[in-house]
Amino acid sequence: MSISNEALHKLVREIEAQSIAAQQQIGLVRTQQASKQREMRLAQLTRNELATLPETTAVYEGVGKMFVSVPVPALKDRLSTEMKEMETEVENLGKRLHYLETTAKNSQEHIEKMLKGGGQA
Repeated sequence: MSISNEALHKLVREIEAQSIAAQQQIGLVRTQQASKQREMRLAQLTRNELATLPETTAVYEGVGKMFVSVPVPALKDRLSTEMKEMETEVENLGKRLHYLETTAKNSQEHIEKMLKGGGQA
């Protein structure tokens, strides 16, 4: 059974659109993943610096246009919690990236298969 040229062109355009959308999403996810990894690194460095300070040290956290005194243990706990959340987000972004890369690859393979096969099933 062969597919008409018009139907073949329409199908190729649809698959190509899916591939382009997947490529755009891949770029977005990679950017988000890099951003989260930078945030994690910053939190890790901050936590390491806090570990060298005595517990009684006055530490301040920026809140809007002002600074608020925060106990060192509370800040360490908050940074640890944030890092765990970011690790989960990076892991989820990695899964999404894998899915999008697979989708893009499959779309390209389908287009190549249709063009090589001349639309014959």
